[in-house]
Amino acid sequence: RITTLRNGVDLDFFRPIGKREDIRKRLNIRGFTVLSVGHLIERKGHDHVIRALADLPNVNLVIAGDGELRQSLRDLAESVGVSDRIHWAGLLSHEQLVEYYNAVDALVLASSREGMPNVLLESLACGNPVVATPYWGNPEVVTDPAAGQLTEDRSAKAIVAALGRLRDDYPDRGATRRHAEQFSWDATTQGQLGIFRDIVRGTR
Repeated sequence: RITTLRNGVDLDFFRPIGKREDIRKRLNIRGFTVLSVGHLIERKGHDHVIRALADLPNVNLVIAGDGELRQSLRDLAESVGVSDRIHWAGLLSHEQLVEYYNAVDALVLASSREGMPNVLLESLACGNPVVATPYWGNPEVVTDPAAGQLTEDRSAKAIVAALGRLRDDYPDRGATRRHAEQFSWDATTQGQLGIFRDIVRGTR
């Protein structure tokens, strides 16, 4: 028999920190800003987020990561006229990611496939809502408006629409953090211990 145990997130490390306005000022973040995190490869879908930005004139974007598509993504941003609204943060440490999750207004994950993505759990644990594609493990995480919005599909148009819904009914960041607390590593560990106890008792 198979028992599914979900990924967890370190709720002590990924958490709301400090005064948000101070963090935004330090990172030079102004206006409504979204974050796209991951290797700069096709599967992560940064290109869809960049294209969406063309229809989101009052939104800024931070891209965190590096990879083989770095130059082509920069060329795309130039071609659709959004280069001046993108900050290329490069590779970030976990400590730096905590700051960005706290400073931005949403995480956008446009992946074509994921397990249960760490970046979604990390963002939510910092009180930052998400917009994510409706594939693989993403719908298991984004189950409540407090967590954010799922897109209709993997396209720039769908990202624009989902961000619009998020902005129209923006969740309380405390509620977003509370949603993340169900994904603690403690819950995953207790599930594993329960399996071991069943095996020892001979009930599994």
